[in-house]
Amino acid sequence: MTSSFDYTPPGLADGVPGAVRRRHVFYVPGYDPEGSSRYRMLFVRELTRYAKRFGEPKPSITRATMNADETVQSWRVAAQPETGGAETSYDVLLWDDIVRNDFQRLRLVSVALLVVGTLQAITSGMMVRFYRLNWKYGNVILYPLLMVVVLALCTVAIAAFVHAHLGTGFAHSLGWPLWATIPAGLVIGLAWVKAMEALLNRIFFWQLLNDWVFNWQHGRGSRPDYERRLELFADHVHARCSAFAESGDIPDEVMILGHSSGALTAVEVAARVLARAPDLGCAGQTLALVTLGSGLPLVALQPRVDRLRDEIATLVTSRRLVWVDFQAPQDWMNFPGFNPVKDLDLDLRGRPAANPLVRSARFREIISAETYMKVRWRPFRMHFQFLLSNDQRGYYDFFAMTLGPQRLRERVLNPVLPEPGPAILAP
Repeated sequence: MTSSFDYTPPGLADGVPGAVRRRHVFYVPGYDPEGSSRYRMLFVRELTRYAKRFGEPKPSITRATMNADETVQSWRVAAQPETGGAETSYDVLLWDDIVRNDFQRLRLVSVALLVVGTLQAITSGMMVRFYRLNWKYGNVILYPLLMVVVLALCTVAIAAFVHAHLGTGFAHSLGWPLWATIPAGLVIGLAWVKAMEALLNRIFFWQLLNDWVFNWQHGRGSRPDYERRLELFADHVHARCSAFAESGDIPDEVMILGHSSGALTAVEVAARVLARAPDLGCAGQTLALVTLGSGLPLVALQPRVDRLRDEIATLVTSRRLVWVDFQAPQDWMNFPGFNPVKDLDLDLRGRPAANPLVRSARFREIISAETYMKVRWRPFRMHFQFLLSNDQRGYYDFFAMTLGPQRLRERVLNPVLPEPGPAILAP
């Protein structure tokens, strides 16, 4: 069964024969201030659940190490002879320090940036395009602005109440002058917003606000800190791959993998690595790019992103790598059906499209009915399903893709699935 938006490009490159015995994964987390701790914990927990759920031996995972500037976290997963699983090395490319800096910005500055960015998206017609691609994501984008309006109205109402009861005109007022009651009312109103901080964090207000502001700024070319990190990531991937070639110990598959906002980062890094390394992806090695639950249109549809669109065009026409974009209609924070070949004004210079393969992750097949009923109205939980253990065997399988013996291209076109059987429910 295929999804209505599944797409295989006509110029798809031929596959490389043979199973993967060794794989190296460069993983890019999304816009997350706790990326350096969250992904490692999530990976170990979910792999443990996966092994228990499907009756497989739990692979051995080494301790995580950090490079000197704390931008790359690494570990290794041992091969699995029982299942044919590959030995897999992980490099997590970290940019959570950039995200934390955004969270430390003066709140009023963040709110002002949100208002300007959202109003620009609305007046330029870009918001309409977001809604056409996924109305749920459109609501997620507008949610912080609507919350700002609600908080502002509540603050004004509190300030007016305080002013009325401290100033003149009410039987029980204290008779304070106007120059004292208005500031006092505003201070108390803003203090109420500050007291709501824990609740605002629980409902992901600041997370979604800062995420949208970041994507808007990136589209305007006003994130030099992120641009420097992209160059550092590309240098790291290139250096790793060069070291593999020099030692003669070349992995069968090198995979650049990004989730959520990290999917955009993975796209930008992959394009820059191809430009740096003209031999990468040749001579029997598979270079794979995987984007999961991508928010690529948030930046790619903005008017001042010529470099990004050129990078996407390079990947779309390259036969040196295989790019697979997994989407999910159940996920509020991606764009199911988005296809850069069809939906972006790319200059392919007359070359045929060889990427990406667009596929549905088919969450309804891999999440049990009981779990689905619990999480369908929890957008962040559903968004992270791309990285979690399946409840049931299915076409999309994060751990089979990153640890299994099939190369990405074959995994997508002709997946070898274990015989269906009852899962062993893990707690």
